[in-house]
Amino acid sequence: MRFRSLLLFVLVVALAGGLIGQTPLSPSDTQKGYLVGPGDELTGRVLGEPQFDFVATVDVDGRIEVPFVEKPIMAKCKTERDLRLEVTELLKKYLKSPQVSVRVTKRDSRPPVSIYGEVRTQGKYDLTRRVYLLELISYSGGETEKSGGMIQVFRPRPPVCAEDASADWGPSTEDGLNVPSRMYGLAAMRQGGKESNPEIFPGDIIVVQKASPVYVTGEVIRPGELNIPAGGLPLMQAVAMSNGMTREAKIKDIKIYRLKPNSTEREIISTNYDSIRKGLAKDIMLQPYDIVEVDKAKDSIGKIIMDLAIGAGKSAIGSVTQGVGYRVMY
Repeated sequence: MRFRSLLLFVLVVALAGGLIGQTPLSPSDTQKGYLVGPGDELTGRVLGEPQFDFVATVDVDGRIEVPFVEKPIMAKCKTERDLRLEVTELLKKYLKSPQVSVRVTKRDSRPPVSIYGEVRTQGKYDLTRRVYLLELISYSGGETEKSGGMIQVFRPRPPVCAEDASADWGPSTEDGLNVPSRMYGLAAMRQGGKESNPEIFPGDIIVVQKASPVYVTGEVIRPGELNIPAGGLPLMQAVAMSNGMTREAKIKDIKIYRLKPNSTEREIISTNYDSIRKGLAKDIMLQPYDIVEVDKAKDSIGKIIMDLAIGAGKSAIGSVTQGVGYRVMY
C-alpha cells in the first residue's frame, strides 16, 4: 500500500512539472533528428521575400498553415529538413528559386523524461534524439547501492512519433494507477538484450526501485538490515554480509521468520546452517522482509561442569587469601 502511494506521488509530481530542473540530455544534439509534434512552434524564412515568412504552431491534428499555400501542411512527425523541402516545393508556384529555412523555435509537444528512485542524480531530461533506458540510467550517475536491480517505466501518454506501434502500451490497471508500465532488470540490460533496454520516449517516468530488505539478528558480528540484490540473497551470503557468526552462535538451528501471503503473521522456518555450510543441505533463498535469527547455543554439560569447577576454585582461593597481607619484592 505504501509503495502504491509512493508511485502515485511520483506520477503526480512528474506530470505536474515537479521541483526538479530539466536538463537537455545532449545539448550538442539540439534539433538533430527532432520530429515535430502538436504544440511545437515553427518559424519559416524566405530569403529576400519577407511576405512569405511565417510563424506557425502545429495544431492538434499535426498541421500548420503557410502564407500563400492553399491547404494546411502536415507537419507532425517530420523533421525541419523535411518541412523545408516541402515548403520550398510549394512556394515554387510563386517564386523561381526560393531559399527557405524552417526551424523549430518552441518545443511544446514533448514533456521531459523523469527519473526517480535509487539513482545518484534524480531529475528531468529533455530528449533531443533517440535514447534508450540504459543510457539514461548511466546519465543519471548509475544506480545506488540500495537499488534492487529492477526498473519500472511508466508511459502516461502514447509516444508522439514512435516508429514501432508496440511503443504504445495502452491502458493498464495492474498497479491501480491506470498508467501503463513495464518492468526491466539492470542485469539483463547490461548483458545487451534488446528487449531489456527499451527506447524511452518523452513523458516517460522511470523509477529505479529500492531493494527489498531482510533483517539478520542475534549471534552475528554485525546484525542489521540487508538489501536483496537482483539475483537474490541466499542465507549463507546474508551471514557473510553480516561478517559471520560469533563463537556462541547456534549454527544447527537458525530460524527464519517469514511473512505469510497477504498477512502480517509470520511462519517459522528452521534450518541447519551447519549442513548448508558443509554442502549436505540446499541453501535457502531469503525473501523480502525475512527476519533471520541466530540464537545463542546452549552450554554443553562439560562446559557447565568446568565453569562450576573454575568458579568453586576461585571462591576457595579467595577465602584462603582473605585477610592475608602481601608484599611486593623489588
